[in-house]
Formats: sequence, structure tokens, C-alpha cells
Amino acid sequence: MTNLRTTTDMLDDTIPDADPYATLFLLRAPLRGLETTGCLNRLPSGATDTLGERVRAFFAQRSEGPALLVGALPFDPHAQDALYQPAAFAEATIPAAMALPPVARLVAEPSASEYADAVASALRHLRADGDALRKTVLARSLHAELAADIDPRALASRLALDPNVATYVAPLPVADGEAPAWLVGATPELLVSRRGLEVTSYPLAGSARRSTDPDEDARIAQRLLASTKDLDEHSYVVDAIVAALSPLCVSVDAPERPTLTATATMWHLGTRIVGTLKDPSVSAAALAGLLHPTPAVCGTPRELALQTIRELEPVDRGFYAGAVGWVDAEGDGDWYVAIRCARAQGNALRLFAGAGIVRDSRPQLEVEETAAKFGALLNALGIDPAQAL
Repeated sequence: MTNLRTTTDMLDDTIPDADPYATLFLLRAPLRGLETTGCLNRLPSGATDTLGERVRAFFAQRSEGPALLVGALPFDPHAQDALYQPAAFAEATIPAAMALPPVARLVAEPSASEYADAVASALRHLRADGDALRKTVLARSLHAELAADIDPRALASRLALDPNVATYVAPLPVADGEAPAWLVGATPELLVSRRGLEVTSYPLAGSARRSTDPDEDARIAQRLLASTKDLDEHSYVVDAIVAALSPLCVSVDAPERPTLTATATMWHLGTRIVGTLKDPSVSAAALAGLLHPTPAVCGTPRELALQTIRELEPVDRGFYAGAVGWVDAEGDGDWYVAIRCARAQGNALRLFAGAGIVRDSRPQLEVEETAAKFGALLNALGIDPAQAL
């Protein structure tokens, strides 16, 4: 096999191969669970819209090793992705919940008030631009320092206590000489899956914090399902995915109204979209490159939303709100939206959460929504979200 690490690849030495743990990729998900070790070759990195062609070229040259690529896509579709061929893989196994070091320091970046100001600025954009910008998604982060280095499997084991999510650990590129880094999270959102000619996407948009009181929890769910603001926000996502898939498919089916999807901490509006490909050569990687980033994590129209995000978010998202997943030589694969996650490196964690901003959004409610979305990770870290935010 031609060793693709000899090509011009900016990620060539950024995930250290000497430490097998540094290349741990883990995905515990309903469709397929994977756990990989080692790295045989890296996919030459590039922008998201070139992913399908780069993956096709990689497998055309492959003659040994697993017929599999795993990894992560960054949020910005113009940035460099991080996929590689593992040395070995097996079904994912996540141990019983493991202990984590205590959190020594937790800082909001930006603060809740600064985030509310950013939402207000986004609303001015939305209202001043007429119909040019219809939705943008703004994120904020929490920077945590733990008393000792973080074991990504331990964090994943705690997030996996929620059976309604896909739990993942994906190695991330780092500067030469830096400690290994991972994206660790538990996402409820499927960007795209391909099995043969069948394509499935399950986007989520429109959210509400769950209640521990069953009656109140049911009322919250029904209010979300009837919310005009959340239904409009959700429709942008569904319309964009259906429009992107339709030219590639014999048929694309999407229900007219979303249904409720629950995690341990959140209610979401979700729509299951299913299509049948015309061309069997269109891989799951090509589909992920086509769809990402959806309006669920970016906004619409895409480039204008991206511009707004760059202007208003003080912390670069990196691989948060990107995608994690796998693709094989047959073109099958699963890609999940990288939300409810943190970047882990050494004893540091950066947690991310975002909210969709449309004309009817209210800054304080978006602060509360992002606070609720931090809940899964804060609970895993043993922190009461009500006291931390």
C-alpha cells in the first residue's frame, strides 16, 4: 500500500503514534459500536467539501490493514479534518462508570452576560438583514481544570450512563510536543448514515431542559412540540438536508412534523429523514461532507451564518459542532454531530454548548438553553449545573 503519510499532510505528526492510547477512537452508538487502536495511515487532510474524493482515493490505494477510516470533522467546513486508518478495531466496550479527578477550577468563556450580549448582537443582524440571515447558532464554553490528568475513557464511561446518546472519543490534532487531546462527548444527533443505497439522517433543532418532576416534564415536552419558534428553527434544518440529498436520491422521505427525542437532560425536536441513493459510489463520507455543517449547528444561509459566528464567538469551536464517525471501503458509515462534548487535554477540559438564534429568540432564554445543554457533561464531572451556571 502507498503510505499516505508521505504525502503533504499537515496532520502527519500531530497525533503521536508512539502512544497507542493517543489514537484511541471510541464510538458507542445504536447503529454500530467501534473501538480502534493504533494508526496505520492518515487521510490527507482538507476541507469538508473534498472529503468524499479524498476518501475514495485513499481506499483506491489501500491494499492492507483494516478497510476503515475513523475520525473527526471540524466545525468550520473550510478547516482541516482529522481522519486515519486504525491498526485494529473491535466492537466498542465502555466499562462501568469510572471515577474522575475533582474539578479544581471552572470558568465561563464568555460569561453568561457576555453570551447574552452576543445573542442580542445576532438578533440585530437577523432583524437588519431582512431575509438574508434567517438563523445563526451561537456557542459558549466552560474551561475546566481538574486536579489530575483526564482519562477520556473515564469521561466517556460516565456520559454513557445515558442510553439515548451516541458516546464518542476521537483523537484530535495537536501541536508538535503537546500532550494528546481528544473530543469526548455524548450526542443524540445523527448527521448521516449509509448502508448500501439507504441513507438516514436524524437532525435535531429546538430544545428544552427536562424536569425531574414527571408531570412538569411532560408539559415541557408538549410545549416544545407546539412552539412556533422551535418548529420554525427545526424546519430550516430539515429543509436544508432534504434539499441537499434530493439530487442524489431516487426518493427522500421526511415527515411533515418533527417528533420528540429525549436525553437524560434535554428534550429535542427531531425528524428522521430517509433516502435511497441513485449512485452506489456516493459514500457516507461524501454525504457527511455535503451536509456538514447543517443549520442545526451553524444556521442558514451557511456562509452568512458562519461569518456571524466568527464575528460574535470569542472562542474558536475547533471540532465542537463538527462530526465524528467512520467510513469503510464499501462506502458505508455513520457520522454523528459532535455536540454535548468537551476537548480534553492533560488536566484541562473545554466544554461547549450552543443555541439556535432566530428572530423570536430572547437572550436570557438562550443563556438558559446553553446552560441546560452543559448539564450532561457537568453531571458526568460531578458538578451540579444549577450551582455552576
